[in-house]
Amino acid sequence: MSNAALVVEPKAKGEDLTQVIFDRITPESFQKNVKKNVDQYFEKNQIAKTANTEMVLKTIFIIAGWAITYLLIISNLVAPWIMLILAMCHGFFTALIGLNIGHDAIHGSFFKSPKWNKRLGYLFNVVGANDYVWTISHNIVHHTYTNIPHHDEDLHQLPIMRMEPTQKLWKMHKYQHIYAFFLYPIASLSWVFVKDYVKFFQHQLGAHYRETFPRKEIFRLFAYKALYYTLFLVIPLVVINLPWYWIVFGFVMAHFVEGYLLAIVFMLGHIIEGTEYPEPNAEGSISMTWADLQLHTSADFATKNRLANFLFGGLNFQIEHHLFPQVCHTHYPKIAPIVKQTAMEHGLPYLEHKTFWGAIKSHQRVLKRFGRE
Repeated sequence: MSNAALVVEPKAKGEDLTQVIFDRITPESFQKNVKKNVDQYFEKNQIAKTANTEMVLKTIFIIAGWAITYLLIISNLVAPWIMLILAMCHGFFTALIGLNIGHDAIHGSFFKSPKWNKRLGYLFNVVGANDYVWTISHNIVHHTYTNIPHHDEDLHQLPIMRMEPTQKLWKMHKYQHIYAFFLYPIASLSWVFVKDYVKFFQHQLGAHYRETFPRKEIFRLFAYKALYYTLFLVIPLVVINLPWYWIVFGFVMAHFVEGYLLAIVFMLGHIIEGTEYPEPNAEGSISMTWADLQLHTSADFATKNRLANFLFGGLNFQIEHHLFPQVCHTHYPKIAPIVKQTAMEHGLPYLEHKTFWGAIKSHQRVLKRFGRE
């Protein structure tokens, strides 16, 4: 479990952000007990918290699907309409790499060795994202300040989306529960062409402030982006015997599939009915421990759905992921009952939505409410 509970982020430069102070962890606290109970599960069953056989096989399947679809696309051996289907399948496998492999590796939950986790995390860059930006915005900011307005970077993506109650309400937000689902498919296009560059050179990412940007990371950002553009735009344009606009169309359609899957899965963990958006008081206290915050701001969904468990990289077990980000996600179905029971014993909420489609409808209702409040 993260040690973020006792960390107080220094006040950010350039923004009047209240420092967040979490309650201290006591021997009787949920944070202490849930860690003890989950640790006992792994010790009793002599199971490592890192990747198991299921995770290894899943990783092989995803990378193979991603590579094979790409090679078939550039082979010129299939008809154009099949090529388009393959492009969309490739986008699907790319999303699975992000959700399942890159996400776990960057959290340090795939291998016991930090070095090997870092090496596997490079795959995140090969598919167009940036592991350095992700580590700051997701691992540090989002996981520490989950759903805290102005501190959690994930709550403020585009101003035309109002995803928390303190954001200024615009007239157009009234329709966000409709147009959001047309924006989600372009999420990964924005990520690989715009978002990483903007976030990389922002001094302020949520509650996290950086004075300078490491030169090594600047080089890696542009080098990996160049590799991605070469592999998935330049080479297809050179070798595929189709007009350029059809190739670009296939590239965009691949991203529509990838972007929608990535966006909707991440949204359903926090922007959903029942989750809260707590604000620190004048002294900066959030009046709960860090682990308590995760239960008030996160929700599980479709946890009994085997397909969802396979595809979503454990993000449908959002509560377990936030409490135990360094546990490989294939263990979440086993530790979820332990977390739920411990939460009940402490009188804390444990939010669940039974189905994937039910969670989507719940997310849409939240967007509708935030668009009219």
